[in-house]
This record gives sequence, structure tokens and C-alpha cells, in this order.
Amino acid sequence: MRAFHGQMSDNQPIRRSLPEKQKQLRDLKETLATMKSHTSPALKESVRKRIAQLEAEIKAAPALKPARKPAAAGARAGGDARRPARPVRPR
Repeated sequence: MRAFHGQMSDNQPIRRSLPEKQKQLRDLKETLATMKSHTSPALKESVRKRIAQLEAEIKAAPALKPARKPAAAGARAGGDARRPARPVRPR
């Protein structure tokens, strides 16, 4: 059976929000701390690498957020010009 476009089996990266990334980072740090001494060095290194990637993404995310907020807040202050208000239907 073939996968349709957008299906989870399309080998697409999973997009995570900032709180999800922070939770994953906490979980990975906890996992690394609880690994036994006989755990394979390759596994430990892959977890450290993912922790470093997440930390870089989280540090970059707050720098991008403030730039978006003022533009979005200003557009909503005067009302949403893209969509007219829905008329109220009498019952």
C-alpha cells in the first residue's frame, strides 16, 4: 500500500513547537544522566549530538519570536481585514 502525500510515513521530519522541544531536551538530558557506564559510546554520542542541536534551536527560537509579534499584533488591533464579519442569522 502506498503512502499518500502528507502521511506520517513520508519520511518527513516532525515539526515541534518550542515547548515540545524544551520537553524533549529535558528528557534527553535525563536519559543521558541515567545511562549506565556500559552503554555504547555511539549511543551516548548520538544523544549528546541531539541535545546540542535542540539547545541551538531553542537559543535561535526566541530571537525569531519578537520580530513576528509586533507585526501580528498591529494587524489585529484594527480588525482582521482579510475576512468580513459573519452576519448573525435569526432563529
